[in-house]
Amino acid sequence: MVRIITDSAADFEPLELEALNIDCIPLDVSFGDKNYQENLTLSKREFYRMLQESKEFPRTSHPGPYVYERRMRDVKEAGDTAVFITISSAISGTYQTALVALEESGCADCCEVVDAKTATGGQRMLVELACKMRDEGKSIREIAQAVRELQPRLRIYACMDTLEYLYRGGRMSGMAYVLGAAANIKPMITVAQDGSIPVIAKMLGLHRGMSFMLKKLREEPMDPAYPLYFMYTGDPENGQRFKDFVNKNGENLLDNRVIPVGAAIGAHVGPGACGLVYVAQARKT
Repeated sequence: MVRIITDSAADFEPLELEALNIDCIPLDVSFGDKNYQENLTLSKREFYRMLQESKEFPRTSHPGPYVYERRMRDVKEAGDTAVFITISSAISGTYQTALVALEESGCADCCEVVDAKTATGGQRMLVELACKMRDEGKSIREIAQAVRELQPRLRIYACMDTLEYLYRGGRMSGMAYVLGAAANIKPMITVAQDGSIPVIAKMLGLHRGMSFMLKKLREEPMDPAYPLYFMYTGDPENGQRFKDFVNKNGENLLDNRVIPVGAAIGAHVGPGACGLVYVAQARKT
């Protein structure tokens, strides 16, 4: 049997994990001296409530190599194979931890580790592809190769609703925060090809931020063989609002959903953000 294993940064809900038969390793979330496991002891809704109410800025971390090594040995002892798809190595040490575990466990013959070079909805799409190929009877080598080949075609854009969490997380100076908040600046972020998350533009207001993302979608049209997901942090209102905005502007997206973003990204962008993720059409050679 082929197992698909990921981490909670892929932002599946527990019932979705069960339905798709995905093994998910939770990331750790800490507020001060209180520690939680995402999706197990801390739901997304609870995380955003605490994010807004707590004086402590949250920290996210990944489990140690022993957690991955134990999963890998379990795979081997059961006579199974597995593909581990991790959050981007540019924003987390999860991928390197899994590689260390792979070497220590001696399970390279039955386990593949793939750096998603993305997170949230993008990581989710890669995991969904892996599940589809698993159900088609593909091997872990074939699945890993297909995931790595699809990853460069992923496009993620998001509009942040507040600068507060960039400031609280030490990514913005106090003066820039005050001036930006007064001007209603909305930072636009993306996931770059190396898996990092840079700010690529600053819009005046949410409507212009949505227009910016729609323009990006039109510049690099989506591959209709894959879905398009709208994303939100905290309150789903802006996610649904963005979906309605795109549909009203002539984009007929048949396969689309609005999905919540968890702690791995939400801790840095804060509540009220909205975005989209899709697979761009392959470039003709």
